[in-house]
Amino acid sequence: MRWFFLILAIASITLALALGPRGTKFSSPPFMLFPDMDNQYKLKAQKPSFFFADGQGARPPVEGTVPLGLGAPLGDEAGSSRLDYSRGDSYYSTGLFGDFYGKGFPEELTMDEAFLERGRERYQITCTPCHGTSGNGAGIVSKYWAMPPTANLVDARVKEMPEGQIFWTITHGKGLMGPYNGVLPVEDRWAVTAYLRALQAAADN
Repeated sequence: MRWFFLILAIASITLALALGPRGTKFSSPPFMLFPDMDNQYKLKAQKPSFFFADGQGARPPVEGTVPLGLGAPLGDEAGSSRLDYSRGDSYYSTGLFGDFYGKGFPEELTMDEAFLERGRERYQITCTPCHGTSGNGAGIVSKYWAMPPTANLVDARVKEMPEGQIFWTITHGKGLMGPYNGVLPVEDRWAVTAYLRALQAAADN
C-alpha cells in the first residue's frame, strides 16, 4: 500500500511540474499542436482587410438582400409590414380554431394567381431541397439522407390533412424539419400551403 501512495505522490508532483504554475507568463510562445486552429485566415468584425479595395472588412449587404423575417428587399418599405411571426390567436396566425386544426384558407387572404405564384416561389426556395419539385420527397437531400425518409407531400396522408395542420407544421416544424416561422411570414406560409394543394391536385391527374 505504501508503494501505491509513493507512486501517486511522484505522479502528482510530476504532473504539477509538467503543467507549470497557472497564470505564469513565459518569454517564449506556447507550443501549438494544430497552429491552423489558432491562426485562422478569417475576417474579424470591425477589422481592416486588404483583400478589398477600400481596405474595410465590413461589407455592405448584397443588392436585393432580404433580412431574416422580412418579405421584401432592403429599402422596400412594403416589406416592413411582413414582420409577422404568428402573433395572435386567430386562425390566420395559428392555423387553429381553438384546439383543432382548421379547414380552408383564412378570409384575410386573396386567393388569386399572384398568391399562388408567391407560394410556388417560396416553396421552390425553402421546401424543394428536401421535398422535391413535385413534393414527392425526392429532393436533393434524399440522395444523401435516407433514414428517416423525407415526407411525401402528395400522398394520401398529407392530402387528408386540413389546411390549418399544414400551415401549423410549416410554422412549428415536425421531426427533423425545423420551424419556418422565422423564415417565412404568415402570408407566405399560407401561400406555400395553397401551392402544395395545387401540387397534390396535379399529382392526381
